[in-house]
Amino acid sequence: MGRYAQTLIMAGLMLCSSMAGCIFEDGSESDAADVLAVFSFSPSKNIKAGTTVSFDASSSTPNDGSLTYRWNFDTEGSIDIDATGLTATWSFDEAKTYKVTLEVSDGTTTSEQTRDVAVYAETAEPPTATITQYADAEDCEDESISESRHILVWICAREKTTTDRSVTETTTINLDASSSTPGSDSQYIPEDGYAWDLNLNEDKDNDGDPENDDDLVGSTVDWSNVAPGEYEIGLTITNNVEMVDSATIRVYVSYAGYWKDFEIGGNTSGNAAELDFDALIHYDKDNGNTIVKAQVELEYPKEDDGCTNIPGANNCRAELDIYAYNEEDEEAGNTTGTELESRDEGECDEDQDCVHLRLSGYMFSDTESTYGDGEWTMTIQNDRVNNFRVDQFVIRLYYK
Repeated sequence: MGRYAQTLIMAGLMLCSSMAGCIFEDGSESDAADVLAVFSFSPSKNIKAGTTVSFDASSSTPNDGSLTYRWNFDTEGSIDIDATGLTATWSFDEAKTYKVTLEVSDGTTTSEQTRDVAVYAETAEPPTATITQYADAEDCEDESISESRHILVWICAREKTTTDRSVTETTTINLDASSSTPGSDSQYIPEDGYAWDLNLNEDKDNDGDPENDDDLVGSTVDWSNVAPGEYEIGLTITNNVEMVDSATIRVYVSYAGYWKDFEIGGNTSGNAAELDFDALIHYDKDNGNTIVKAQVELEYPKEDDGCTNIPGANNCRAELDIYAYNEEDEEAGNTTGTELESRDEGECDEDQDCVHLRLSGYMFSDTESTYGDGEWTMTIQNDRVNNFRVDQFVIRLYYK
């Protein structure tokens, strides 16, 4: 390097040093992980005095072996280091709530986490949480239901009108925990000791546990405005000595909507006449809300009473079809492939046509080869000139 270049570099350094905010960057970024203390312990609840509790700091970062670990198992009133190392065990002799602190350090940066550990008397007993299971005796077609593990109900909307062509009905689910037990004869469960969590994926109270929120409180409660879908809910019981137990149950709400005795217009402008019916469909694997199948059914007279054929054309012979469209208005299926002489599905009278469109659950998944969930549209289409009567149109959503 020439003397002139050296002089320029030195001048630049001197100038930069005199200017606030002048920064040199070499284009590289630090890949060192933040130092963060995180620990868990087991058992995590209903710990009695004298029980050995295991503590684990393996979720602390970085986890590359550069950290040291120091444990204090009774932070209040004490600055002693009770244990070192990635894991530790400790036995608490007195029934009370302890503040346990983990300190981690990489030699330069230190991080701490403090958590409460509730310890109960040796004579205390945990309660037992029990959610009463039940199911409707029959589905909407009066078929008996056999179910012994979950809550299973049907919404049967039997009197829908063509001014209401959407699936909007909800139901009320009775939740009953009255069969839960307090733990011992000397203990009891207060009425506010029953906490129902209606969304196990949401931590409403921000305590780190998404399954213990108190969306509803009481031994028996009514969960209202429940739409068709699959749900998993939780119950947390706390008895009078503050010991707890939890249980979960799945709730399945299926649906059948019936539209009867209405008319669809004819194709008078070169475009098929259509009637649209909307249904919100769920297929959410992460949240455990997945439809099993949807079925759409259409029954109509082969010929309307009083219809007069145009000479040379059998224009009174009805031919109505079902189309299904997803939220993006993509056609997912139709019944046009069913020939007129084959339209006799179900309990179809000889003077009726009956067509069914079945949509398997996989069609609502979010893979590239399927159509996704959301707001679907089921459409009745009439490509003939005449208006035709519809005896019955049914949308069924099976979540179990």
